[in-house]
Amino acid sequence: MDTAAVLTLLQDVAAEVINPRFRTLSDEQVAEKNPGDLVTVADHESEALITAALQAAYPDALVLGEEAMAGDPALLDRFATAEHAFTVDPVDGTKNFVNGSPDHAVMVAEVRGGEVTRGWIWQPQHATSYVAERGAGAWRNGERLTVAGPGADTPFRTARRAWVGRELGGLGTLELTWACCGVDYPHLVAGDARALLYSRSMPWDHLPGGLILTEAGGTIGQHDGTPLQPQALAGGIVAAPDRATYDAVVAALPL
Repeated sequence: MDTAAVLTLLQDVAAEVINPRFRTLSDEQVAEKNPGDLVTVADHESEALITAALQAAYPDALVLGEEAMAGDPALLDRFATAEHAFTVDPVDGTKNFVNGSPDHAVMVAEVRGGEVTRGWIWQPQHATSYVAERGAGAWRNGERLTVAGPGADTPFRTARRAWVGRELGGLGTLELTWACCGVDYPHLVAGDARALLYSRSMPWDHLPGGLILTEAGGTIGQHDGTPLQPQALAGGIVAAPDRATYDAVVAALPL
């Protein structure tokens, strides 16, 4: 499947199983995988459709879906050694989705030979797409993306609620992200955050946005300053519009 075809797949799946459930979910269509970790019928149906299409097009590739991994944690081990793989986040920002917020997304990333080669984010309620190909750039709704420099008053943001309000080593006070990586990374590229800090590094959350960020000119890595390893994610992540900001945040850690 070419890059445009995968984007069309995400758009079609969202139109079929996500959009009709937006602000119409019944109680029985929402469950908890763990306390506070929600999953909906839209997550399951979206992942099944996307996975089936990717497996039909790439029968030798591993497809690592968030919900599939919840049922079979060994998928992460297989992903770690796969020569060719896809990650699928069928409804990123599920809690936002359940609460009626438009800040949710469908995301896919492709990994070949240990590198993220393509990434897709579709924000169905915002009707906005973000696509990247390694070495070829990133685009928003078909227009080339370049990281916008944040203003001096633009906040640093974290997805870890326990860190909200903490001082980041004299750089500034941390505020909460948009609670959806498929929205967070585009906001960072747009200059709406000076950096993003995460304490978890699940591949379906960060690989699509990470590639879009770096292809737009930004920087992503781990809390200890080492490069992001797509198939060996562990520990926290810092994403920044430039290397200097990334280095300054890493120097300010741990909180």
